[in-house]
Amino acid sequence: MEPGEPREPQEPREPGPGAETAAAQVWEEAKIFYDNLAPKKKPKSPKPQNAVTIAVSSRALFRMDEEQRIYTEQGVEEYVRYQLEHENEPFSPGPAFPFVKALEAVNRRLRELYPDSEDVFDIVLMTNNHAQVGVRLINSINHYDLFIERFCMTGGNSPICYLKAYHTNLYLSADAEKVREAIDEGIAAATIFSPSKDVVVSQSQLRVAFDGDAVLFSDESERIVKAHGLDRFFEHEKAHENKPLAQGPLKGFLEALGRLQKKFYSKGLRLECPIRTYLVTARSAASSGARALKTLRSWGLETDEALFLAGAPKGPLLEKIRPHIFFDDQMFHVAGAQEMGTVAAHVPYGVAQTPRRTAPAKQAPSAQ
Repeated sequence: MEPGEPREPQEPREPGPGAETAAAQVWEEAKIFYDNLAPKKKPKSPKPQNAVTIAVSSRALFRMDEEQRIYTEQGVEEYVRYQLEHENEPFSPGPAFPFVKALEAVNRRLRELYPDSEDVFDIVLMTNNHAQVGVRLINSINHYDLFIERFCMTGGNSPICYLKAYHTNLYLSADAEKVREAIDEGIAAATIFSPSKDVVVSQSQLRVAFDGDAVLFSDESERIVKAHGLDRFFEHEKAHENKPLAQGPLKGFLEALGRLQKKFYSKGLRLECPIRTYLVTARSAASSGARALKTLRSWGLETDEALFLAGAPKGPLLEKIRPHIFFDDQMFHVAGAQEMGTVAAHVPYGVAQTPRRTAPAKQAPSAQ
């Protein structure tokens, strides 16, 4: 071709092998980069009627010993002033904190398997605190990256009347009187206590331990023990082995845990299930254990493990289990669990509470 002559138009070249793949890869990397820059969205709160609702008081979730001292000694105005002055200081974790973190770990697994399901744990902060204290509570929840979107702050009034409106499956509080009110309203509830020493608990598996009589079951058998002694109790249990016990206050909560467990089982994850339940009872397996197990079976329920201690202390076994929470109706067992580092919760239900109910100890009002 001579200089100055026009060039012949050329056909457009086809992209070389792999160009399309390379472009797609660049696009995907860019998308990941910008997605990471964007603020992370928290999961949507489920409708209360679809979820397993756990209501927790502020003094159960966080340690508020100093604040409670100010409230008791100096009154509500000084208490509110102190909270406002310290609202940018997060509270320390309280006895229910590991339990709540374990609930959130289960929720993450459930949302991976069932992205559109609302059948998850929903945590509600229930407190009779003044609304002005809410900022410090919100700051504390955000500090620990907890997913608690629902608050109920009643400004000195009892929050118990709101529990049913939230479809509450379990209420945990540090205030024994509030817990008794909830039990009287037919709501599963317990007074939670801090352990005497710190024990490491699972970060990936929720572990819940239950006493049997007057917790999962009614107090029918305990009434016989108190009225007629152990020998009559053993005779009664043998004669009624195939008659299910009536339900106790926490039967519904075990039922809710079992429902969530089955969502993992249906995916072939029974052995990897992030929820594990335990029956820890003073009953003897040989003489009275069968009725307990048959009662659970008649309800279509089970616990992953059943420990029959025949009157032996529960604390050492609980130390091995390391549950996030243990429920019992007798303070003797709650105290024994505390000593071994277990977060224990007292269920004020049944005949074992009768002396306390007839002669209640005076208790100072609290800011939950």
